[in-house]
This record gives sequence, C-alpha cells and structure tokens, in this order.
Amino acid sequence: MAVAKVALDCPVDSLFDYRAVARPPQIGEFVVVPFGKRRDVGLVLDVAEHSDIPQARLRSIESVLPIEALPETALSLIRFASDYYQHPIGQTAFVGLPAALRRVRYAGPKPQWRYVLTQAGIGLESDTFPPKALLKRKLIEIFRLRGFLDRTALTAVSPRALALAQAWVDEGWIAKVPQPVSPDLASIEAPNGPQPELTDEQHAAVESVAAAFGKYSPWLLEGVTGSGKTEVYFRLIERIAAQGLQTLLMVPEINLTPQLEHRFRERFPALQLISLHSNLAEGERSANWLAARAGNCHVVIGTRLSIFTSMPKLGLIIVDEEQDASFKQQDGLRYSARDLAIFQAHSRNVPVVLGSATPSLETYHNARTGRFGYLRLSRRPLATQASIRLLDMRGQATAQSQVICEEAMQALVARVARREQSLVFLNRRGFAPILVCGACGWNAECTRCSARLVWHSRDTLLRCHYCGHEERLPRNCPSCGNQDLKGLGHGTQRVEEWLTERMPQARVLRIDRDSTRRKHAWRTMQDEIRAERVDVLVGTQMLAKGHDFPKLTLVVIVSPDNALFSADFRAAEKLFQQLMQVAGRAGRADLPGEVLVQTEFPDHPLYQALVRQDYRSFADELLDERKRAGFPPYVYQAILRAESQSEATMMEFLEHAVTLAGSDSAAITLYDPVPATIARVAGHHRGQLLVQSASRAELQGFLSRWRARLVEKKATRVRWSLDVDPLEI
Repeated sequence: MAVAKVALDCPVDSLFDYRAVARPPQIGEFVVVPFGKRRDVGLVLDVAEHSDIPQARLRSIESVLPIEALPETALSLIRFASDYYQHPIGQTAFVGLPAALRRVRYAGPKPQWRYVLTQAGIGLESDTFPPKALLKRKLIEIFRLRGFLDRTALTAVSPRALALAQAWVDEGWIAKVPQPVSPDLASIEAPNGPQPELTDEQHAAVESVAAAFGKYSPWLLEGVTGSGKTEVYFRLIERIAAQGLQTLLMVPEINLTPQLEHRFRERFPALQLISLHSNLAEGERSANWLAARAGNCHVVIGTRLSIFTSMPKLGLIIVDEEQDASFKQQDGLRYSARDLAIFQAHSRNVPVVLGSATPSLETYHNARTGRFGYLRLSRRPLATQASIRLLDMRGQATAQSQVICEEAMQALVARVARREQSLVFLNRRGFAPILVCGACGWNAECTRCSARLVWHSRDTLLRCHYCGHEERLPRNCPSCGNQDLKGLGHGTQRVEEWLTERMPQARVLRIDRDSTRRKHAWRTMQDEIRAERVDVLVGTQMLAKGHDFPKLTLVVIVSPDNALFSADFRAAEKLFQQLMQVAGRAGRADLPGEVLVQTEFPDHPLYQALVRQDYRSFADELLDERKRAGFPPYVYQAILRAESQSEATMMEFLEHAVTLAGSDSAAITLYDPVPATIARVAGHHRGQLLVQSASRAELQGFLSRWRARLVEKKATRVRWSLDVDPLEI
C-alpha cells in the first residue's frame, strides 16, 4: 500500500498520511483530500509503504489536480524556507501558489489565446486612424512590429487595449488563435532598434556574469542611480534567452513591474515575458504561474512571491534594488525573498545578480569579504551625477505654515519657468501627523493602537496608519470643547496645498498610497508626468526608486532628520539608502540635476557622505560600528513576537518562553522580553524577545528545539511567531 505524506495549508508542523487508491502518488503532486469535515488541497512531499496510523483510520486521496507535479528543486526550496524561517511546512508550501490553483474543484488551465494580424490587418498603418486616436495608432504599430500579442501584452500596453483588440477581431483585422503550448524559447528575434553602447564598466559586468552561466555565482552589482544597471540586466537576459533558458527578475514594488515590462517589450518584441504579483487578477496570475511552470516564457518579472515560482529552464536570477525592505515578508512566513533567491541560485547552479545603488550592509559585507563577486558602475553613461546641497535650517525655526525654505522655493520657481520638473520628497502621507488642542493639550490618538491619528484633509478624516481605523474630524476638542484644533507637522497633502497656494502657475501632482489607491491611477499619473503635464511632484518613498523621468531636474527633500533619532540600529543605513535613491531621480537625461536637502544637522556624517555621494566610505564606517557593537552582519538574530488582547497574558507567555529556553546553548544570548515599538495595534498588545548568536548554525539549532517546546506548550489567547533575520526590532 502506498501512503502519501501530504502537506496541508494549516498551522501544524507535521505531514498528514493518506492512502493512495487509484495509483501510487507522485512526490510534488497536488491532491484533494478529506481533512476533518471539509476537503482540502494538499501537496505530496513524500511517499511511504507504511503508516503509523492504523489502516482502518487511514483516509484516502480523493483526486489529483491537473497541475504538473513540482520538481525536487521547488520542493527543496519549500523545505529550506520552512526549516530556516521556523514556519509550518504546510503553510510554507502554499505561500506562492495562486489562489485559483488551491481550489478542490480546479479543472485545469483555461485555453490561452493570442491575437494575430490577418491579411486585412497587415495593410493597416497608424495613419489609418485619426490623430486623436492615440491608442489605436499605437496598438497597430505594435502589432505590425511583433505580429501578435497575448492578453498580458495587451494589458501592458493599456487597460483598454484588450477591448480594442476584441473589436478588431470583429472587424477582421486580427484573429484570435490558441497560444502555442510550448514555444521554442531559443528562437528570439534581435532587439528592436539599435542598442545603446556599453561603457567599459557595463561591458565588464556583463562579461563577468556571462562567464559564470551554468554554475552558482553570486554577484553584487553596485551602480549609482542612472548608471545603467537595467541595461546590464537586458544584455544578460538576452544571452540567457538565446540559450533557451529563463530569467527570474525580482523587483521590490508592484508599481515598478509595469514600467520594466514596458521597457522589455519595447526592446525585445518577441520575448515571452510574464509578470507575477498580487495586483494581478486571479485568473491572470494562475495562467502566468502555469506558463512559468511549463517553461513557456523567457522572463518572469515579479515581487517577492515570485521566488516560489517553479521555472524548469531557470538560467539566471536578478534581484533589483536588493536592499529594499519589501523583499522581507513581515507576517506569516517571514521570509527574505533576496536570501531565498541566493539559496535557489545555489541549488539550481545558476548565477544570481543583486543590483543596487546602495546595497544592504549584509550584501556589501559579503562582497567586501569575497563571498560575492563585486561589480561596480561608478558613473552615468548619458548624464552627469546630480549635485547635492544641504540647506541649513538651524535658526530658521520655520513657522508651521512654512513648509519649504525660501532658497528651495526659488529653485522650484526657476524650474517651472524653464519647463522642467521637480520633486518634493516627504516620506509622510496625510495632511498633518498630529491633531492637537491648543487649550488643553489633547491630541487625537487611535483607540486601538499606541499611535496618533493622522489628519487627512481631503477626506476630513482622522486615520490610523497602523490598523486603518478612521473617524470624522472633530469640530471641537473632545476634552475641553475648544474649537481651535491645530495640525502639527507636515504630510504630503499639506505640502501639496501649500505649493498650490504659493505657486498658482505650477501644476502640482501628489503621489502617495492615498492618491494611487484607484486601479490604474499610478499608470495614469506616469503618463501625465512623461507628457510634461506636471511641473511639481509631491511624493513619498513610492517615487524614491526605479522611476525615470527625463525632465525631472530638481529634488527637494523635506524633514529627513527624524530618522536620525530612531532607536533602530538600521535607521542610518535606511535613511542614507532612501536619500540616495530619491536623489537619483534628478538629472537622468541630458539636463543637469540638483538635490536640496533641508536639515538642521548639516554636519552629521550621514549628510556629509550624502553630499559626496560616497556610499562605500559610509558603509565601511557603519560596518565598523556594527562590529564593535555586535550587530548584524557580525551576529545573527531572531525575534519571538507575541500579541494578545491582554498585556499581562502576552508578557506571561514571553517570560515563560525564556524559561523554556533554559540554558540550551552557551552560544546563544537571550534578551529580556520587552513591548514592541508600537506596543498596541488593532486592540492587541505586542511584545518581543530578541535572540542572538555569533553562529548561524547554533542559532538555527536552538530555534528548532525552542520552537518545538513552544508548540508543545499550546499557548492560548496568544498569537506568536518567530522572525529570523528580522529587519525591524
């Protein structure tokens, strides 16, 4: 009798035994099984001849889903992630699987279609359509260039392109035909148009990585913003695709995916490219996952979840903006997609390129010590590096109404007069972060969190940025009745209003999570910026990386000093990375760029290194500090996080966890339980316990034993998790 060891998406560490009736199960298959009173989809991770469960109690597999079995390389990644991040194997197995494929009634992939020009359509040209029909003119040119487009490619052109293609099918200009099941990935066309000439540094980077094709080889590609890292990616992907192999390109933000996708499709019209991220419709995401699984694409562009995509012809992994915190999942399976990419590259014997203008200290340390290859792009091939100046705000105790100093305002006005674009960067959305009463000192706090409510003027709401709680703006003070309530501090809404009042001739556009909430809003805004219908951008970290606006020549950075006083030992690293990234938005074409930083601490070493744009010397100083203090990357950390509706229950659990740890290992340092930085969120009290060791192996061994004891304790009224290699402490 064959017994399948099945992983189920539930918070249990063990596998579940099921009897195979029709045929012996295969490892890696997705099966439908009875679980309690319901039916669930499970993943077969092992097959045995016997079970410890009596045969009379052993339940049977009901059916096998029509999904090709996962290969051993995908299963080894699941097992590693479960072991290393101390998370149940079943929940880990289903992290990257699209929701549509987890249904017990899943009947197999729907037919995929492509749209192909007919003989009638071949005769069409853009001049066939009136000048105002921009989408029609653009779409017919793309069809003439490529010959065909699939659903994903059409959506990438415009949200309206698919409906237009359907209409052209009725006109007889294009035909809807089945997508080839397994295209020949080696048969790619030459790039569209002349390729830019590589600099010596770019050429050296391409040749170094290309020489390592077919074997594990990790590389740090450090390049100043605008130095052409993407061009290096293009050349490497082109070479990999010519060998009939696949590339996984991971980006930190969903908003960066359409931009990269557009550039790829313009450069390589016949390249089979798909995207994988959480904003895709359910059907599109499952179709893309299956296409990657079948090897039917050259490139997968995705966010952190894409690391769990099975790619049978994988030849290269690229992690762009590798330092970005978005690659670290902050709940559930708290994995680092960057670190899993390195593991995947090692297990698949392929190169992995970690690209960044400001690498994480962990990656930089690995490159400095020789564990990673080190490639540098030190200059911009098409533009000079933007100059950075510090505007000394000491003694200028600006009034609450004064957001931007006079010198920065003059620079903004000058850019508008020259028809150039500017960016005012403030990493705080809303109108004002604090609403206070001038009479009694009351301030608006969230009733569910240890945080203040942020005033959002457009919606006349107070909103908590932690739990999402909203309430109407009070007309008077709830404490004393005073009607003179004031907003302290500046958010992007206040800066936008302030600039609109003082620069009525300027077209101001605010870009943050609030203004881009509607579907396709961010894409529309990008079109407006590139069409030069915007003079001044006001934005948060959404604009800090990856975006290329040729007419943007000035960046004004407002209120960056708060991060200097953070208790987080990574605060200086994060601030420098963020400021360097946002500074890189200025002067990316043939126009010179300028960056103005408003600060009350112009002599701080961080700002001095920023002016020199000298990441390496600043990183070297930070690494020396971390070595003396005993911080990562010289030690390894994990945090036991706990939360409960009762603060006493939460702290009691953490204190008992210390007892369970005992004197397990002399190589382990266990710190006292403390409340989290934001001690209460959504009505739950939160606390944490830091564990540290100079040995990764010792820490992993300790965590495995400790977690088994914590699971055995079966804590009630407490939710807890282990966060290995935490980014937030």
